[in-house]
Amino acid sequence: MANRYYRFAEGEFYHLYNRGNSKQPIFKSESDFDRFKKLLYIANNSEPFVFREREQESVYDTERTERLVHIGAYCLMLNHFHILLTPAVDNGVQKFMHKLATSYSSYFNKKYERTGGLFEGSYKAKFIDSDRYLKYLFSYIHLNPYRDNYGEVKYPNRLLLREYKNSSLNDYLDEDREVGRILDKEKFPKYFDTVQGNEKELLEWLDFQEI
Repeated sequence: MANRYYRFAEGEFYHLYNRGNSKQPIFKSESDFDRFKKLLYIANNSEPFVFREREQESVYDTERTERLVHIGAYCLMLNHFHILLTPAVDNGVQKFMHKLATSYSSYFNKKYERTGGLFEGSYKAKFIDSDRYLKYLFSYIHLNPYRDNYGEVKYPNRLLLREYKNSSLNDYLDEDREVGRILDKEKFPKYFDTVQGNEKELLEWLDFQEI
């Protein structure tokens, strides 16, 4: 578990994740998924921000000053999320996750007329201590849609990799998406060179178990 005393080291990689209180949904509509993705981009800024969205402007065109973190992969499921990142500045992870969780919780509670904590306590963080583990996490995060939304049982019929739009997978399958601006790919190892290689590589990790 991460808290304000946890030390994230620049140049190292971390897997961050959290879920809804009592496994409750944290996304109830596509607009909720879209809001969280936009916050992944706009909250990743050392300056304070106010979320404003106008028809003629894209959130992803918003100028940012200094990144707090560099994001390499993410996946949003109905009741939880995963983010793979590396710190961009000292204390950047803590600042980014605070801004992200606070802003999204405020939006969600207001929209659904609820009160109280949305997430199950503070986010959790795992230090990635090997190249093999980092390579595995790229696949593990993107393979989340193959399992049910509570992470317990695999779908009887596996989703085609490209069909799930609420992860960063398609940004690694050569699809040019506006939402791809969330990622800072150059800060991460380049494991996958071709679309076919990406899909084959990912599927090979399906039955791998974390130690």
